[in-house]
Amino acid sequence: MPRVKRGTKARARRKKVMKLAEGFHGRRKSIYRTASDSVTRALNYAYRDRRTRKRDMRSLWIVRINAAVRQHGLSYSLFINGLSRAGININRKMLAELAVSDDAAISKLVAAAKAQAV
Repeated sequence: MPRVKRGTKARARRKKVMKLAEGFHGRRKSIYRTASDSVTRALNYAYRDRRTRKRDMRSLWIVRINAAVRQHGLSYSLFINGLSRAGININRKMLAELAVSDDAAISKLVAAAKAQAV
């Protein structure tokens, strides 16, 4: 059987993995076998955590809204229920931003929610 030299294709594949392994520590950045394992794992974590970040951010927004609303004497669930009954459609990201930066706007929203949550 003749010898097959796969130089350009194999080298290109290895270079692609080693490029992704830049910034890793120790042998993970310089030895192809360990770099390949590390890159595969890193890409899997990145894929998973792009979805997890969305969940984490929504939880953070809810915590911020709850803290701001409780200062005005209302719980988070009653606040959201009152807003939906009042027909105020504002997402949790914007509510959390208001909770952090604009207390007057939150107090107006709480008043509207209290009027509907009775």
